[in-house]
Amino acid sequence: MNKNVLSICDLSREQIISVIDIANYIKNPLNTRGSKTPILRGKILGMIFQKPSTRTRISFETAILQLGGNAINLTYNDLQLSRGESIEDTARTLSLYLDCLVARVYAHGDLEKLSLHSNIPVINGLSDLFHPCQILSDLMTIYEYKKKLDGITLAFVGDGNNICNDLLLGCSKLGINVKISTPPGFEPLNWVINTAIEESKKNGSYVLITNDPVEAVKEADIVTTDTFISIGKEDEKEKRDAIFLPLYQVNENLIKNAKKDFIFMHCLPAKRGKEVTSEIIDGPHSVVWTEAENRLHVQKALLIKLLNPEFNYKEF
Repeated sequence: MNKNVLSICDLSREQIISVIDIANYIKNPLNTRGSKTPILRGKILGMIFQKPSTRTRISFETAILQLGGNAINLTYNDLQLSRGESIEDTARTLSLYLDCLVARVYAHGDLEKLSLHSNIPVINGLSDLFHPCQILSDLMTIYEYKKKLDGITLAFVGDGNNICNDLLLGCSKLGINVKISTPPGFEPLNWVINTAIEESKKNGSYVLITNDPVEAVKEADIVTTDTFISIGKEDEKEKRDAIFLPLYQVNENLIKNAKKDFIFMHCLPAKRGKEVTSEIIDGPHSVVWTEAENRLHVQKALLIKLLNPEFNYKEF
């Protein structure tokens, strides 16, 4: 496994499946030893947050504590970064004290600098381009409800953002058909689309990029979305609302095109009445709270894979 997890690109199909397997084993109530065995005793996880965080921060901090380690939570202003110390020097210094680092940043390039100059694993807790931890949780949730990954179809409707980029990469690696619908000009990154198409060919699935949300949602097993206004895009709120609404809202009219047993997913936080209506996110097809819970189990699995790779989870 790569030392760093900056996007789903850093994980092979087999490694993604391994993370999901460990997370499922940890979550299984029949695992009588529970999920709090201190197998990471003495390990220190550093967490740097430039952006607000609920699920990522709390799930990682809870994960490392329940596995016997400790967490140090830092904001940008807590560090000398705020006074001009370089990312490179910060990375070298933190490597002397910590065993692993999670960073949530505005610019993905900052993560690349951190990882390049760190001697410890660096995990992307969200950047402007990717959110691998969320997508690992999404894939775990899909498997939990659909009992398989190969051959099912996921539809993403909304902004071709960080979630969309990593969803494309993760789904295509696991043989999930993925259909993305965005307004013109809001598609995911071209190189991500091309990479996903190549991966899908290897795994017997397909990728569809369309501006028509009905085409995307038609016969989908999973329908998912995200906010139209990501952190840092708040000044574009009125412009984006006008572009995305009402066509790209997941509502009762749109989901009529999905399979009858579809599940609805959202990485949260959700802006009800914008990208999704309350009837959908609170409705019988919604699995968003399972998806949120699974962040904890996936963070544990990822930390185990990075910090104790020889550990046999079946003896957990």
